[in-house]
Amino acid sequence: MNLQKKLKELLPTKEFFIGIDSDGCVFDSMEPKQKEFFCPNVLRYFGLLPVSKVARETWEFVNLYSRTRGINRFLALLEFSHLLGERPEVAARRIHVPDFTSLKEWTRKETRLGNPALKEYAKRTDDVMIHRILEWSEKVNEEIGIWVKGLKPFSGVRESLEKIRGKADAIVVSQTPSGALEREWSENGIDGYVRVIAGQEYGTKAEHLALAAKGKYPDDRILMIGDAPGDLKAARENGVLFYPVNPGNEEESWTRFHNEALDRFFNGTFAGAYEESLMESFNRSLPSQPPWK
Repeated sequence: MNLQKKLKELLPTKEFFIGIDSDGCVFDSMEPKQKEFFCPNVLRYFGLLPVSKVARETWEFVNLYSRTRGINRFLALLEFSHLLGERPEVAARRIHVPDFTSLKEWTRKETRLGNPALKEYAKRTDDVMIHRILEWSEKVNEEIGIWVKGLKPFSGVRESLEKIRGKADAIVVSQTPSGALEREWSENGIDGYVRVIAGQEYGTKAEHLALAAKGKYPDDRILMIGDAPGDLKAARENGVLFYPVNPGNEEESWTRFHNEALDRFFNGTFAGAYEESLMESFNRSLPSQPPWK
């Protein structure tokens, strides 16, 4: 079945709907995946080992410590190359920043920003850089599949999922490959709390929400839970509510969600001043400007 059709054909079984991000939100997986697998392979595949310190700092800012935290890996490559190209240390060492023009063209016309769609594009174009990016992405997936084991949900997640199940339909809304998501959720026995585990192959996060929930539930009965601005953007594009899991304070965020925010969502007092107060602390946790500027 077409994956987006699978979301579109979901019918409500409860009064409320909740979309839940996974990496960095349910699981403490952002740091190990980005630092141990994504970044080292970026350095190797794109000739950046001579400026590894600067490149690593730039990659981690884009993917972990800024307003672009949690964006799709291919969009992250574009933002990373843009910021890296501005850094004087790179110019001083005459290091070539990779030209991702062909990748940018692909991301402008494709929403399913995953390996399957990129593989199709590579076959059509036979572009050298696209092939290299695909090889990098596949290597990252391979290594994560081998080494990333035993991830546990943040404290408070399981209890929250149990509470959600009573009144809300829930799905995973993520830009991580679906295979990795399914493995991590099933390993922890929490996959049964969600109706669909939607990864990058299903489209963007905004599309996940639009297809699975928009028009099927009232907007004020749809909630997105996430740890990154991309999650907030997906919620706002659909005109629905957002609950932030603040980076660095994940357990506290889940405790507050379980003890306070979920009840407010169910009783109709979440929107307005309460949601705005959550946004203030969330926005403070992720800067838009790099520390080196």
